[in-house]
Parts: sequence; structure tokens; C-alpha cells
Amino acid sequence: MAAGVAVFAWWLLSTSLGRTSLAQSRPRRNSMGVLLPFAVFFVWLLTEWTFGLLAAQVAPRLGESDSSFLINAVGALGSLAVAGLVLAVARVCFARGLKGFGLRVGTIPRDLAHAFLTLLGVWPLVMAAMSLTVLIMKAWNENFEVPQHEALQVITQSSSMPLQVLMVVVAVGVAPVIEEMLFRGLFQTMIRSHLVRPWPAIGIASVLFAFIHQNAEHWPALFVLALGLGYCYEKSGSLLRPIFMHAMFNGVSIIAALAESAGR
Repeated sequence: MAAGVAVFAWWLLSTSLGRTSLAQSRPRRNSMGVLLPFAVFFVWLLTEWTFGLLAAQVAPRLGESDSSFLINAVGALGSLAVAGLVLAVARVCFARGLKGFGLRVGTIPRDLAHAFLTLLGVWPLVMAAMSLTVLIMKAWNENFEVPQHEALQVITQSSSMPLQVLMVVVAVGVAPVIEEMLFRGLFQTMIRSHLVRPWPAIGIASVLFAFIHQNAEHWPALFVLALGLGYCYEKSGSLLRPIFMHAMFNGVSIIAALAESAGR
């Protein structure tokens, strides 16, 4: 935590309290209309619903663990299919195709390092947002406890190793890819194309990102995390950087949940 505070303090000092942090950032050239990201998002929801409905027809014939495995596996396949659609859209709509979208293999080592440093600096802010949420909610209801994410519940409580492994793969691999492609790659890019200034685009995309998650108690912390993810994308132009940062955040959350579960 202390290292994260130090990184964030250094960022504030080196960017005039953040005012010059994105001074050199330029909008990504693209031909997307306002409705295109919403259309892709709707396809994602429709795919998840359709695949889930199909899985639900088979699930009752299976045991609880096998049923959950099937539903989550089919959902992951649906997300990967939509990720393919996003890549096709980016190839057509972005100047320089996938490179203009921010997918460049040559930047992977640098993106990994910067993703780690950015997450380190954002982590104390995410924890502060969560702590403030708990403080406010406990003032209203002294018995309040932050609900654990459904995926973390499965990972820490399920007796099925295949299901646990699948949920880790989804949380660390599939979810960061599809969510960053949609909310940073498409939505944030589209919003910035119209607003020009980077921070308002980051803020609006971050609100959308937080609101798609089920537990409203997590929204403030997710919003703060999303600001860091959006900053990563605007600062570097690489979509790999927020994908790596998102995956690291989910991975650390899983490790923390497992450690807490083992300590009980």
C-alpha cells in the first residue's frame, strides 16, 4: 500500500496534480458512429443471454458443479465470440486497423511494466473508495458487509477444481479482454472523438463500466479502477496496457480472497 501511495504521489508531482498527465494524448482516428459501440454492447448482452438460455436447457440434467461449469463455459465462449466481432469492427473503423485500436505485439513488455506501475498507484485509491463506501453504508446499516463477487464466491467455496480453474481463467483472461475492448477501445474512443478532451471521455466510459457490474456497492471502487484503466489507454494508445492492468487487478483480488478464505 505504501508503495502505491508513493507511486501516486510521484504521478501527482510530475503532472502538476494530473493537469498535464494527458497533454500529449491525441484522439484515435476512427470512423465509428455514436451508436456503433452500443450496437456491439447489445450484441454482447444478446449473445450472453442466448448462450445462457441454451446452457440452461441442459443444466438441469447435470449436477450443481457441472451445471455451473457449463453455464460459465458457454458464457465465456459467447464473450470470446463478441471479442472477435470487436476486432472485426476495429479493423474496419480504426485508422491503421488493429494497431490504431491499440493492439501491438511489440509493446507487450513495456505495457506489462506500465500496467503494473499504474495499478500500484491506483490501488490505494480503489481501496479508499471501497473503505468510504463501507463507512457510509455502515452509518446507514451497522450490519452492512460488502457482498463478494459471484466469481470469487465460486473460486473460494466450490469443491469442483475444474469449475474453480474455469472461473479464474474467465476472471483473469476473458473478462479483461472483452470489457477493455468494449469500454476502453470502443466506448471511450467514440466519446473522445466527440468531446475531444480525454478526461471527460475517461469519466463517462468509467461510469458505464461500473454500472454493468451487479453489486452497486462495488461501483465507487470500480469507477476509480476504470479511471486508471482509461488513463492507461489514453496515455499510451495501447489497449494491451489496460487489459494487463485489469487482469492483474482481478488476479490480485482472487489471491486475496483465497488467502482470506484459507485464514478462516
